[in-house]
Amino acid sequence: MNMPFYVPPEQMMRDRADFAQKGIARGRSLVTVECADGIILCAENPSRNLRKVSEIYDRIAFGGVGKYNEYDQLRIAGIRAADMRGYTYSRDDVDAQTLANQYAQMMGQVFTHDVKPMEVEIVVASVGATVDDDRLFHIRYDGSVTDEDGFAALGGDAERIRESLSTVDTSQMNLSDAFKAAVSALSGDNALAADQLEVGVLDRGGEGRRFRRLENGEISSLLA
Repeated sequence: MNMPFYVPPEQMMRDRADFAQKGIARGRSLVTVECADGIILCAENPSRNLRKVSEIYDRIAFGGVGKYNEYDQLRIAGIRAADMRGYTYSRDDVDAQTLANQYAQMMGQVFTHDVKPMEVEIVVASVGATVDDDRLFHIRYDGSVTDEDGFAALGGDAERIRESLSTVDTSQMNLSDAFKAAVSALSGDNALAADQLEVGVLDRGGEGRRFRRLENGEISSLLA
């Protein structure tokens, strides 16, 4: 009788984590920063069609890095969950923390039970009336959630970006200055042009939908 092949659970989890981390590291990075005018989501992305940053609901945005088809599935699932909750209860009942918890459960379930984990990291951002009311939730491939303060960095260069932004307080900056700080941290030694960036903003002022996508002309103007 052949003995069944056995792999210790801790080794299996390490192998899955290593696999997911290598996949994420191959992708381009994304940074999210809070500022006086709102929240900026900035990603290195030369594609005009395959989006890393998008709107989820009125005050909530989504950013993802890693394998495109996987984080796009998560984006669509988040939009559906938010729409269902807003329709069933109230639009004010849709919040970033609930969405982050649902994402964490989905990604944790895949990491634990499926053969291949998701090769993605995502951020869920919600803009409030003040900087103190903003919410940034960073969800990793294994379903772990971090409540970030001030900024969140995702992708292969995340550690370098965190080191760069750790010495900068963008919370009192206007949109232009905070955007320049975010791009500087994202670029490192290699300056990025407007057509290499994808940028979304959650505006603090106004009513209803707060998300807007910046076009190349506005990005160039902000970088000037």
